[in-house]
Amino acid sequence: MMDDIRSQRLQKKYQSQAEAHSTNRQIAAPKDLPTAGQGGGGMGRRFSGGKPKNLQQIVKRLYSYLREERIALAFALFFVILHNFASVYASYMLRPIINDHIVPVGGVGDAAGLAKALGFMGSLYMCSMLSRYTMTNILLTVSQKAQRKIRKDLFTHLQQLPVRFFDQSNTGETMSRFTNDIDTVGEVLNNTVAQILSGVITLTSTIGLMLYTNVPVALISLIFLPLTKWILDGFTKRGRSFYSAQQAALGTLNGFIEESISGQKVVKVFCHEEISTSEFVWLNQDYRKKQLSAQSLASAMMPAMLGLNNLNYVVVAGVGLLFCINGRLDLGGLTVLVNYSRQFARPLNDLSGQMNTLYSALAGAERVFEILDTEPEPADLPDAVTLENCTGALSVQNVYFGYNAKNPAVRDITFEVSSGQKVAFVGSTGAGKTTVANLIPRFYDISDGQITIDGIDIRQIKRADLRKHVNIILQDTHLFTKSVMENIRYGRLDATDEEVIAAAEMANAHSFILQLKDGYDTVLEHDGSNLSQGQRQLLGIARATLSEAPILIMDEATSSVDTRAEKSIEKGLDHLASSRATIVIAHRLSTVRNADLILVMEQGRIIERGDHDTLLQRGGRYFELYTGLAELA
Repeated sequence: MMDDIRSQRLQKKYQSQAEAHSTNRQIAAPKDLPTAGQGGGGMGRRFSGGKPKNLQQIVKRLYSYLREERIALAFALFFVILHNFASVYASYMLRPIINDHIVPVGGVGDAAGLAKALGFMGSLYMCSMLSRYTMTNILLTVSQKAQRKIRKDLFTHLQQLPVRFFDQSNTGETMSRFTNDIDTVGEVLNNTVAQILSGVITLTSTIGLMLYTNVPVALISLIFLPLTKWILDGFTKRGRSFYSAQQAALGTLNGFIEESISGQKVVKVFCHEEISTSEFVWLNQDYRKKQLSAQSLASAMMPAMLGLNNLNYVVVAGVGLLFCINGRLDLGGLTVLVNYSRQFARPLNDLSGQMNTLYSALAGAERVFEILDTEPEPADLPDAVTLENCTGALSVQNVYFGYNAKNPAVRDITFEVSSGQKVAFVGSTGAGKTTVANLIPRFYDISDGQITIDGIDIRQIKRADLRKHVNIILQDTHLFTKSVMENIRYGRLDATDEEVIAAAEMANAHSFILQLKDGYDTVLEHDGSNLSQGQRQLLGIARATLSEAPILIMDEATSSVDTRAEKSIEKGLDHLASSRATIVIAHRLSTVRNADLILVMEQGRIIERGDHDTLLQRGGRYFELYTGLAELA
């Protein structure tokens, strides 16, 4: 009973996510940026596959990645034609071999002529084999280049997408686009394209030679063509949705696996191993069902085509025999027609055998193009400027912003901070503190009001240049699989080793770095998993220290270190902040006591402002937070 209830909940959960993706692209607050008055943001939506909206458009876009390989494709087409011509003509050689060398009119066989004919027939098949080998290698090279271009375009486009895309997207789902979907597209370009080209040419040449051999019998065989097309169309319509659902289920499963692995500590802390396993089992079963539906359809297609092919064979053989008895068809011609009746359906059978990959590729290509079609960050204004000799004087005036129009996250925010000053934001979780910080580097654009740096509206500043002048220290520091030295140097790539070490000393990271196996040359693993959370945070602070950005934003920057380390870090940060405009977001109010201005936020508004002593004397919300009388949301 409990399993049924859980299954219903999971089905409703993932169906609602799929429906939200396909019917509503409304922006929701990301997980770490809750809207005003909420305890936290909702989980970002997952991408889900659906029926491709425009197959012709998808095919055109796939072909666009092959345009630069037109010469290679021309050679491939030549070898496809040569392969099929040699193969089809070699089959036609049965007619003169039988008529002229086995059962000639005089009744005496021709052994010498038969040997020559068989030798010529064998050379045709050898030519066909070599042509196919050459064609396959050319298409393999072309498909690999196309995959490389698609991956490059996808990765490049990801770099241009706004932060809100990553706040809302599932990492595992996005990774599935790079692996499963693009690989499936490559498989189609490598194999299915050759099958289609070969099938069209083989079908055309086979029909032509059948008509040349005997028109009435050939026309009888052609009657099966509309029936074959009708069956294929039926499978196509059903298979398209089945394979789209299969790809979507695979992406969801990959996303869940990625989340489960990266969040394994949380799973274990809350003893959710059984629940996590249960959800995986459900998703795995859901993928199995969708895959089974798709594969069953593909499996049923081949027997259906084979049965139709056998029926065609029987009809052609029967009618051909009647024509032979009446003297209207020679024995060699009958042999060729019967043989061609098999080849006649083979291209269609080959196509039906490729439907699995074809449908998966179309669904996968649509999912890749879905990201490529996602709007990148707006281009800079034509008259956008660069910041010269920026002092970091920041002014925020009457700013409004909401992740959706119905629920503004911040309202009427006004404050100023200049070089050497520190402004601190405090308040309950979900009050909008981090949202304000993300508006300054234009991770999100404000709905109303104005933000200026050195008197210039940030919307008039080139986005890349703006972000060069703003440095953010986040609560969770992301570290790359590089050495400690290179991770710190990420803050300023032209920094010398001495400058990197000086920044580490200022951030109180130098001593623990020296204790690592290879010191500053130690290679970090899996986002710094071989370091403690506090050590990772120290490296993030060292990285920001190395940066020369005049504006510094610290979002819970010292929350992951102990009190002793925090005091040591604060000395370095105070030295760092002495020449920068600094914004601090903190729950530990001891870290903001020396701020020049403290802003208390609740439900997206600033409800109190002043320095530490003034706010304590006022006895308001800050006093409650500082003395621990208020429960933080």
